[in-house]
Amino acid sequence: MKKVNLQQKFSLFSEHWSPKIVGELNGQHVKLAKLKGEFVWHKHDEEDELFFVVKGSFKMEYRDRTVEVNENEFLIVPRGVEHKPVAEDEVWVMLFEPTSTLNTGDAKSELTKNNLDSI
Repeated sequence: MKKVNLQQKFSLFSEHWSPKIVGELNGQHVKLAKLKGEFVWHKHDEEDELFFVVKGSFKMEYRDRTVEVNENEFLIVPRGVEHKPVAEDEVWVMLFEPTSTLNTGDAKSELTKNNLDSI
């Protein structure tokens, strides 16, 4: 039952597209990630994902539209929906997703992280 300081946790890493686990509850991981540039098109067949923007903003691209997500806003991507996050500048996000969620979903690439660090 320890509190987590997001600023302190974000200061512990600099790499982009490499989520870090900062908590776990009810079969869900709470992850922090820094995003910059374009990710890969992918989907998660079994998991919904929640992206909460702590600092900055990014665009979530879908095949039929784009949604901008700004600081202090969040977006839920439903399971099965193909998406691609794009961040022009560095953005800090907190993710809530099932522990089984692979960051690149059904698209294996050099950005796939099979084993995440806990910080």
